[in-house]
Amino acid sequence: MVALRGKDIDAFLARPDPGRPIILLYGPDAGLVRERADALMASAVDDPNDPFSLVRLDGDELSAEPSRLVDEAMTIPMFGGRRAIRVRAGSRNFAGGIDTLADTPVKDCRIVIEAGELRPESPLRKACERAKTAVAIACYPDTERDLARLIDEELRTSNLRIASDARAVLMSLLGGDRQASRNELRKLALYAHGKGEIALDDVMTVVSDASELKLDPIVDGAFAGKPDLVESEFAKAMVAGTYPGVIISAAQRQAAWLHKSALAVAEGTPVSTLLESGYPRLHFSRKGAVEIALRNFNTARLAAIIDQLGTAALDMRKQASLASAIGLRTLLSIAVNAKRRG
Repeated sequence: MVALRGKDIDAFLARPDPGRPIILLYGPDAGLVRERADALMASAVDDPNDPFSLVRLDGDELSAEPSRLVDEAMTIPMFGGRRAIRVRAGSRNFAGGIDTLADTPVKDCRIVIEAGELRPESPLRKACERAKTAVAIACYPDTERDLARLIDEELRTSNLRIASDARAVLMSLLGGDRQASRNELRKLALYAHGKGEIALDDVMTVVSDASELKLDPIVDGAFAGKPDLVESEFAKAMVAGTYPGVIISAAQRQAAWLHKSALAVAEGTPVSTLLESGYPRLHFSRKGAVEIALRNFNTARLAAIIDQLGTAALDMRKQASLASAIGLRTLLSIAVNAKRRG
């Protein structure tokens, strides 16, 4: 079984093993899947734009004729040189082609397969993990350490530093999709070109929330007591390949903020002041839902929700195959109970 983890992934991507030419990239971070696939293609052929050197295949089309994968891998480029195949997996099964290819001597050809989230029992994932000539690499949302390294990498390239408060806010706005995070960093670097150091105002002016903007309707819907909205938006997130744990993490942060805000309200701070202050600044489109949430829950109930979300996060790690069901059930529970004020 060859499923790379941690530092082994970086080592393999830096120097791919020619004895394992079949590479499966899968997971909820579609941007990271694409970024790693692009890097593997760039190092596999002399010219990625040459259609004779780089062949693109659709996984759903391959399912009707899995043997085509083997035929393409064994084809010698018209003008010689190395060859690569890039496959975008869909909903249909072409694992039989992987099994056959794994038993076929492949020379000067790299096969990279891009997929979304795959369960351990997925035929494609199982085929790649059991093949001696293949590797499977999971692509999950960046951790804090990954984001810190990404920020340093992009700003170093632009010869920029960043203030500590700006870094803290920037970290909260990135993650969820590697490509989106990198794009935001490059946009920030271009804006701050020539300044030497990036300040907090620069971050707040330029950077969009690359991790949670698409999750806001789900989280806000839960705390505002809108189960129908939660269910529909959660379904959209699953179709888009969002890892359920990312949504629960966003809900945990929101619950912590609401708890802190509820304590401030109890001490006499106006709700309007809370909605207008703090970093990152609350998007205007969310203020109504957040105000409703503050009316729906007192500090004791929010503390209980924080515990509930923590339990859900732990259960999702223990039962990865049920992560989506656990996440949705937890959020719907919050939404339904939100209507019970107090």
